[in-house]
Amino acid sequence: MKHARPITICGIDTGVGKSIVTGMLARHLLKKSKVVITQKLVQTGCNGRSEDILVHRKLMGAQWHPLDEEKLTCPYCFPFPASPHLAAQMVGAQIDPATLERATETLTTKCDQLLIEGAGGLLVPLNRDLLLIDYLATHAYPVVLVTTPRLGSINHTLLCLEAMQHRNMQLLGLVYNLFGSHPREIVTESLQIFKQYLHHYGFEQRVLLLPDISESLSTNWDILLD
Repeated sequence: MKHARPITICGIDTGVGKSIVTGMLARHLLKKSKVVITQKLVQTGCNGRSEDILVHRKLMGAQWHPLDEEKLTCPYCFPFPASPHLAAQMVGAQIDPATLERATETLTTKCDQLLIEGAGGLLVPLNRDLLLIDYLATHAYPVVLVTTPRLGSINHTLLCLEAMQHRNMQLLGLVYNLFGSHPREIVTESLQIFKQYLHHYGFEQRVLLLPDISESLSTNWDILLD
């Protein structure tokens, strides 16, 4: 049986809604009768069960799974709330990409589609010698990039697009997370800039608008999957 290549959900920064997007996209695929598993490569600021995996499961309408208990869906979980490399250092550990690879490969054989949530921003260090973006580029994982209208997002988004273009990565599209209160002028202008620079960097102008979570059940997630 041939399995789909894992899709990664990454953010321009921390706290932009990656977990919500991952869970909602998984929910959408479940409704299409797909067998879906989500994975969080590294969780920081957490003890025990991965908080982001719990968010995924809640949005999917699913229970904590044996694969979660085996730590395949979150190979690394550290208590110190910091960049993955530092959180690992604080407990005398180092993130080994081979461990991530083995967990992902195992999960891929057990589902139709694996969704992988990144940690922090797209260029966060996994260890002193490896950025998240380079780990993803090495495996040729397609990326869904989550952005917002908050101040600084234009800069962060364009830097991410440039970094992805430089590495010849596949971008499935931008998710523009509109949760919260933002001036209409910023929302509108940022959206135009994002579309302009998607074209500038050679990516398809796929932008999915994610409204408040109470409205997001009707979001057309297929924009990212066609």
